[in-house]
Amino acid sequence: MDAVRELPAAGPVRLWLVTTAGDAHVTDTAGVLDAEETRRAAAFHLDRHRVRYIAAHLALRDVLGERLGRSPGDVRFTRLDCPGCGGPHGRPALADAPDLHFSLSHSGDLALVAVASAPVGADVEELPSAEVAADLTTVLHPRERDELAALGTPEELRRAMARAWVRKEAYLKGLGTGLARGTDRDYVGVRADSPGAPDGWTLHDVRVPEGYAAAVALSPGIEQPPPA
Repeated sequence: MDAVRELPAAGPVRLWLVTTAGDAHVTDTAGVLDAEETRRAAAFHLDRHRVRYIAAHLALRDVLGERLGRSPGDVRFTRLDCPGCGGPHGRPALADAPDLHFSLSHSGDLALVAVASAPVGADVEELPSAEVAADLTTVLHPRERDELAALGTPEELRRAMARAWVRKEAYLKGLGTGLARGTDRDYVGVRADSPGAPDGWTLHDVRVPEGYAAAVALSPGIEQPPPA
């Protein structure tokens, strides 16, 4: 897919950035998306949201299919158990390739795909408005709130809040809990030079186009890159 390009790796994590705007690359999904993806795509009320969703999931299948040596439509997904409650709504996983882990995030006209040989989480977000950034500070870790309070301008707050949020979401996605864990429990930091590392995880900020922020989180103990 022309809309997919590989980014420099974040440590042992391989990354792909996807442009989800436009509909030229999402016109034919028959035999590619599964029933759940098709249901979710159909549930969007706005065409542009549906197109973005389809483009992101086609790109994920394209990347994983190439890694597994099979067609995108033959990639099969499952859900792991939630580490918080044990329900079947934890991290998405490959049904028949448990040693290959992935994460998908999409926001605005971009999506981010991460692949590793250990649990991984990725998040990309459009920069929030100054008002939204100020509101979100109330749900962060106390140390993060203190760091944000020391910033001088609304623009600094927007960028720092976005950095903290994508780091936090990437970590929580990697854990498999999502936002149900609570966004005030784990410190990830807001400064560009100091991502936190909750519970031994590794966090990397990802360079993405202006107007967005992105991060990837990798679980402890990984030593080798994902299989070629």
